Amino acid sequence: MSAEENMALARRFMEARVKADLNTLDEMMAPDFISHGMLPPDQQPDHEKYKRQVVEYAAAFSHVRFIIEDQVAAGEKVVSRFIVRQTHDRREFLGVAPNGREVSYKGIVIHRIEGGKIAEEWGAGTGSSELMGQRLEQERIERERIEQELEVAQRIQHALLPKDVPALVGWEISPYYQPAREVGGDFYDFVPLADGKVSLVIGDVSGKGVPAAVLMSSTQSVLRTLAQRGGSSPSRVLSEANEVLCTYIPPNMFVTCFYAILDPKSGTLIYANAGHDLPYLHRTSGEAEELRARGMPLGLMPEMGYEEKETILEVGEAALFYSDGLVEAHNPKGEMFGFPRLRSLVSKYGEERSLGDSLLEELYSFTGEGWEQEDDITLLTLRRSAASR
Repeated sequence: MSAEENMALARRFMEARVKADLNTLDEMMAPDFISHGMLPPDQQPDHEKYKRQVVEYAAAFSHVRFIIEDQVAAGEKVVSRFIVRQTHDRREFLGVAPNGREVSYKGIVIHRIEGGKIAEEWGAGTGSSELMGQRLEQERIERERIEQELEVAQRIQHALLPKDVPALVGWEISPYYQPAREVGGDFYDFVPLADGKVSLVIGDVSGKGVPAAVLMSSTQSVLRTLAQRGGSSPSRVLSEANEVLCTYIPPNMFVTCFYAILDPKSGTLIYANAGHDLPYLHRTSGEAEELRARGMPLGLMPEMGYEEKETILEVGEAALFYSDGLVEAHNPKGEMFGFPRLRSLVSKYGEERSLGDSLLEELYSFTGEGWEQEDDITLLTLRRSAASR
């Protein structure tokens, strides 16, 4: 075949590709046709893979215009320089979602012709970089959207947490909250009750991120509503909250929760526990006593009962409520902070007014520099500093 015939053959082949004319392509490709690209040799497109690529391309773009700017032929090879303009408005292509924008790129393709058939194809152009630029732009927009949504969720979550602690004569209440991500699943709350009493609650939703934050806000709202409705019994509040949550909580999620009612005048603390880590009560003797009460996490099964206990905090005694992000923190050696360490530290620092600060200092010393927080951490300390009259 002459150089002119080879160039005409290459033109018809490229036009058939643009039109997704598979029959013509099939007729023009040699039996051992192969298209060389950026893939490893064993993954280069053959007949069928090449046609699938053509179909995928045609399914993504419309209004395709193809112009050959220049062609040269030497022996069995034809070099074509071309421009393609098309609209990406149909479906995703190479990870880029359709956006209705016109894409224009230049390319050079080499065809080797053997016996009047296209035997090999090599190509290079700006199309991939154009699409990559669009994909990066789409990823940037999506990333900004997610960041904005997380920022809104974070503001909402922080707005739900108490802005102030109850001002109780003779008592000190100190909360600390630090999510592992922008939003978290830990929560705490205070609700004033009749006769000067106040409810204290700390909880932890299974999981992390936005799903946990959504369930956290729902659980907090349910508990607050039940408390304000006259929930004078912690076990009853948890039972009713469990019934509500069981109706809509996802099957793979649950909520642990410790709920207590404090009478500031007498120092009496009535409490119930829905599978939450056991709080510690630092006695004047120096012992760290566990506040035990049996109960399953909220949202697992309906008709759950919760054991209710009662204790008294004397002057100088303190209680620590916390989430498992504290005890499950690991140091660089993979060792866990753990319950025995926490109990020992509560016994050591329990008489100090800054019990929470002391525990955090011990945590950061244990985990070391560069520690990446694994889970939400919430601390709530309650101290009786003086007898109420």
